[in-house]
Amino acid sequence: MSPAHDERDRIRASMDRILSGTPEQSNGALTIVALAAEAAVPRNALTQRHLDLKNDFYERVRARGGTPDRELRLRRQIVKLKELRAADAEEIKQLRADVEALVAALHVSQRENRQLREQQISPDAVLRVLPTQPRPRLADRDPASPSA
Repeated sequence: MSPAHDERDRIRASMDRILSGTPEQSNGALTIVALAAEAAVPRNALTQRHLDLKNDFYERVRARGGTPDRELRLRRQIVKLKELRAADAEEIKQLRADVEALVAALHVSQRENRQLREQQISPDAVLRVLPTQPRPRLADRDPASPSA
């Protein structure tokens, strides 16, 4: 599909409307997407066919002292990502400390278990059976009780 004969003129007029703050067909953002919408052309018309107009648009945006909306969005996203990265680093630090504590606790329990097994097999071991409460059978439970 070939571009319309007035495409460049529409893009230039759209630039003027957006930069003057009077967009008619777009949200007026200082982006190529908004410029394409304002000019009623596909975005690739600016990114592939009319690179000079795209560059001119961004130069005019910078010249008026404004930062393009796309750059502002990217800067906000960078800040969020840095915050997430810092939070992840803190979480990883805490998880590593937890792993060390759990490994230490595991070693202690393994040592205690080994000692109990050695005591159990020694000839003078005294084993005591601790009393347990019998568990009620299903047939003995009261159907009206909340634990049934």
